[in-house]
Amino acid sequence: MASNLTPSLPGLAAVQNPDGGWGYRGVGSWTEPTVYALLALRSGAGVPDRVERGLRWLLRSQRSDGGWAPRPEVDQSTWVTALVLLLLADHKYSTQAGRAADWLLAQTGRESGWIQQLRRRLIGLEQDPSNKFSGWPWYPETAAWVVPTSLTILALEKAGRVLKRPDVEARIESGRQFLLARMCGDGGWNHGSSRALGYEAASYPETTGVALLALHGARWPKLNMALSTGERHLRTCRSAEGVSWLRMAMMAHSRTNEPLFANPLTCRTIAECALCLLAEAAAQGRNPLLS
Repeated sequence: MASNLTPSLPGLAAVQNPDGGWGYRGVGSWTEPTVYALLALRSGAGVPDRVERGLRWLLRSQRSDGGWAPRPEVDQSTWVTALVLLLLADHKYSTQAGRAADWLLAQTGRESGWIQQLRRRLIGLEQDPSNKFSGWPWYPETAAWVVPTSLTILALEKAGRVLKRPDVEARIESGRQFLLARMCGDGGWNHGSSRALGYEAASYPETTGVALLALHGARWPKLNMALSTGERHLRTCRSAEGVSWLRMAMMAHSRTNEPLFANPLTCRTIAECALCLLAEAAAQGRNPLLS
């Protein structure tokens, strides 16, 4: 595959692997690029056979615990389960979505568990107030971070409309509070540490965009500062992934539906191409991450 890719629905469909999935650069099928590709294709018109093949690959890959691994050869369910739930959260796949939601609701960052908090007290470490809120980790039994927490919020929010479960909304709210507590001093987000070695840590465009998208509809005094930071990142960002998440976030907060960036985008992976197409669909009023 060429080093740089041009986002287009026909081009995305054309690089589908024979097994029905997509790879990051067209070699081997992985869960993350497959979900983003299918979300993008479903946001447009046509290629229903490609979508159906991709869905069959994903459904075959669901693990016995209800989650998904990064690829079938990996023997552990991880954060990518949230991505799949975003795709499957409709009535047709309610059984698979329900099992995925069960797996996600059972996950939490290790730092918010009572054992870890007791250990910190016993050795005299100061308690981090943000640890009382439950985010989501990349991998089970590890620390929670901004991106998997944001994606899981979006997935559970979408699935909750179908599953109608009382435990979902409470966990979503705890995840939102986790994000608000991990906000950087500049108003954005990085991977999850707002301070490092005693210094204020800077935010990143990609993580700021996905966190703001997960906080759509929120009412919070500092949200205007966060949105201003998102707009600042959008004007200077050179990452296709960052621009796509930031565009979707700004539109979700009714800030703009026009790109605020001047740099030409270079997509290096299939996932980046799909995210660019999702941002374009959102600009046209179709954001499958929210509806």
